[in-house]
Formats: sequence, structure tokens, C-alpha cells
Amino acid sequence: MQKYETESLKELHKALALLQTEEEVAAFLEDVCTIKEVLDMSQRLSAAKMLNAGVNYQTIAKEVGISTATISRVSRCIQYGSGGYKIVLDRLQETEEAK
Repeated sequence: MQKYETESLKELHKALALLQTEEEVAAFLEDVCTIKEVLDMSQRLSAAKMLNAGVNYQTIAKEVGISTATISRVSRCIQYGSGGYKIVLDRLQETEEAK
């Protein structure tokens, strides 16, 4: 992502970091993204969680409703990306374990 860094992208990163509750995040995403974009992101996160749990592509495709090509892209990002999925997956697991 570094090669695409622009001032407006940096500002978006700062804006996301300022959001403090799930409700604030939901409101911002609803305003800034289309419903399809938000749903696509949620499907990718679901796929990432399932990949992390060792679920195979076919099962993920069927349960989440995305293509194996998208699952492959998510898998590559988990393995070779910037670490964003790992941060989120680790923190989600921490919050689930704290319940």
C-alpha cells in the first residue's frame, strides 16, 4: 500500500483511527461506502477468519458466497500482505476470548 500513499489516503487512515465505537464505524462506512462495498469487505473478513481456522476454499466459497479467486486474494494478503488481516484477526480473537 505504501506506493499508493497520498495525503487524502493518510487522512482516511487518521479518520478511521479516530472512530471509537462499532456504531461510529458503522455510520462512517455507511456514509463513505456503498452497501456492496461494505458487504464485500465483511465477506473478505469472514473468509480471512475461516482461512485462519484452516477451512478449505470450497467450504468458504459456499458458506460466505464469494469466489475462490477472492478467497485466494485474501489468502495471499494474509500470507504476504502488510499484516492488516493479522492485526484484526488477533484482536477479534482477543475480544472473543475476553467474553
